[in-house]
Amino acid sequence: MDREIPPAQPPPAEHPHVLLWRWRRNPLRRRTDLVQAWIALGLFVAVLAATPAAMILVGDTAYRHYKETARQQTATREYIPAVLVHDAPRHPEPGSDEAKETRYPVTVHFTDAQGHTRTAQTDVEPALTADSTVRVWVDGEGRITGPPLTAEQVRTRAMSCAVLAAMTVPLLGAAAYACANRRLERHNFAQWDAAWAQAAPPWSTSH
Repeated sequence: MDREIPPAQPPPAEHPHVLLWRWRRNPLRRRTDLVQAWIALGLFVAVLAATPAAMILVGDTAYRHYKETARQQTATREYIPAVLVHDAPRHPEPGSDEAKETRYPVTVHFTDAQGHTRTAQTDVEPALTADSTVRVWVDGEGRITGPPLTAEQVRTRAMSCAVLAAMTVPLLGAAAYACANRRLERHNFAQWDAAWAQAAPPWSTSH
């Protein structure tokens, strides 16, 4: 009486404490094990080489971009006086540290570089009265904006981009290894199923 062929079982799990076993010759090592080892080594070397290169390339590109942005902002923005249209709100705790840091949005009017009188909102200190004068940054289109980027801000933003690039390269390497590992595992399981289909019938047949 024939018995039902048992389902194929995957190969035993790897023991994490066995290091570099894929590089050692042994009868149980599969070709895909050696391929996986070479892929891991290749990606490791590639990540080591690409990380500093990516930092330098991205950091230098970002630095030149933000430096040019700062130059354009300096050339097109003006720091001009503006007059409050109404009183600014009073802080509930005048003279406190919080009051010194607090700013309230207030409507102001000013004259841009083309001689046009404009009205807009800007943040000012508490308790300023109407007709008080503050200074605001205005861009080439007469809109209130922030000050041009400073040299320190340019360096900080460029460094942030370089660090982000340095973090991205290892993540891409890990993702590439995971993708290759999944493909190799599917190949191994397919070979295991094929081998089991040939070996299981004689074992499971009673005589």
